[in-house]
Amino acid sequence: MPLAEHLGSHLVELRRRLMISLAAVLVFSGLAYAFAEPIAEFVMAPLFAASPSLKSLVYTNLTEAFFAYLKLSLCVGLAASLPVVMYQVWGFVAPGLQAHEKRLIRVVALLGSGLFVLGAAFAYFALLPRMLHFLMSFAGQNLEPRPRFEDYLIFMARAALAFGLAFEIPFLMAAVVKTGLLPAGHFRRKRPYFYLVLAVLAFLLAAGEPFSALLLILPLGVLYEIGNLIAQAVA
Repeated sequence: MPLAEHLGSHLVELRRRLMISLAAVLVFSGLAYAFAEPIAEFVMAPLFAASPSLKSLVYTNLTEAFFAYLKLSLCVGLAASLPVVMYQVWGFVAPGLQAHEKRLIRVVALLGSGLFVLGAAFAYFALLPRMLHFLMSFAGQNLEPRPRFEDYLIFMARAALAFGLAFEIPFLMAAVVKTGLLPAGHFRRKRPYFYLVLAVLAFLLAAGEPFSALLLILPLGVLYEIGNLIAQAVA
């Protein structure tokens, strides 16, 4: 097959899979928008639990609530469509891979999606309630909290994304070793330095709250050690 025709067929295949991925995001986002209010209530539950005196959030712009619901629906749609997107990526690269590489990528895609969901769930159920309790503790007689609806949703989305990506640490470590960017024993030899980086990262993600940072550094440390074992296994 001529080179131009070969590249053309790949571009057509890429466009088709991009369209399928985009359609999945739009469909799931549309479904999420249909249930935007109960989803928003679910997202706001940790804040109300952290501050029982807070009965509602506010919005200061006429269009703010509408666009906040759209952003929330898009975030949910992106998360829900992740398996479809990962499958399309796998389908695009699979024809050029060996049989054992195809199986490996399938496993990595599934575990990667699972770890992302696990990280977001850990943020919502374990870390964010304590972080919100700390942040809302500054309220007092002369300081009344009035969180904006859109700002709170953005805060929660960023936290879920940050922890979802943080739980991808083992695969990132395995990837840099597998591609030859770092030797297999690098993470073992430099363990103290990486733990220092993880501690700083946990402190920043926890907004400076020590107990929340401790809750995060423990799973990050476990993930680092798992990544170290995987990196040595795939080297």
